[in-house]
Amino acid sequence: MKKEIAIGIDIGGTNTEYGFVDNKGKFYFKKNIRTDETDDVESYLDILCAKLKQTIIDINGGYEIKGIGVGAPNGNFFTGKIEFAPNLKWKGVIPLVKLIEERMQIPTVLTNDANAAAYGEMIYGAAKGMKDFIVITLGTGLGSGIVVNGQMVYGHDGFAGELGHTVVYPDGRQCGCGKKGCLETYASATGIVRTMLEMLDNRQEESVLRNIEKTKLTSKDIFLAAKEGDKLALEAFDITGRYLGIKLADAVAFSSPEAIILFGGLARAGEYIFNPAKKYMEEFLLPIFKNKVALLPSGLDKDNAAVLGAAAMVWKHIVK
Repeated sequence: MKKEIAIGIDIGGTNTEYGFVDNKGKFYFKKNIRTDETDDVESYLDILCAKLKQTIIDINGGYEIKGIGVGAPNGNFFTGKIEFAPNLKWKGVIPLVKLIEERMQIPTVLTNDANAAAYGEMIYGAAKGMKDFIVITLGTGLGSGIVVNGQMVYGHDGFAGELGHTVVYPDGRQCGCGKKGCLETYASATGIVRTMLEMLDNRQEESVLRNIEKTKLTSKDIFLAAKEGDKLALEAFDITGRYLGIKLADAVAFSSPEAIILFGGLARAGEYIFNPAKKYMEEFLLPIFKNKVALLPSGLDKDNAAVLGAAAMVWKHIVK
């Protein structure tokens, strides 16, 4: 009997990672290509699908490919299209599922990267066995995947779950979406850097971060400084956690999750982001929700999390 596996594909602005994964989360193969190497999606998919086909040949029929799951910016589960993704070279509406299925003759499903992360946590990770939870992706921006009664919340058009673009500070920081004061401009890897730069400009306290060129400052630098007890770095995490905690409390009010899972680069700061986020979430929760919602780290292997999430959709939607 052949081993059943899914192909998971994570499309980022710079790189695309793909892997072959079984329903237990075991990786058999993992590779990557450049997303930005070609300007048109047809050429990109020709390269990607040729490599997928070659891998299938290399495994010599020992596995049964059940489907392909794709996580991508602005991926619409309902339409199978990437729609106006700001950080991809391909502009407009891209019928990605149709184009992949034409090349591969394998059932394919698409969603955005935050929803893919939620599927990964549901099938393989920290939300296994849960029916009501939220995954917050803390990377360059802030995404959210919301699961209610075991089902992903997509809304009527496929784009529900944009917690990162709810406003925390009217007339605040300019966001890439065109609005001002969005949560992701404060609670994300880029958001905490903006907070830190403002503090360095407006405050006089000593900080090891003053030794780093401003254009090169990263959220990892702030994390390392916080670990060393740098007061400004610790305060930057507290500010970031406060904005995040306020919005997590709002999210609890409308979906009453069992847990909220923090996923992505900034979440790997551990207690430095979890402690303030939990503190402020509890402070702003309605009394009926206090001390009921767990705030958890991702249960996925950080090096493979995005591909695992994409592959998980195959087991949830195609095999099911």
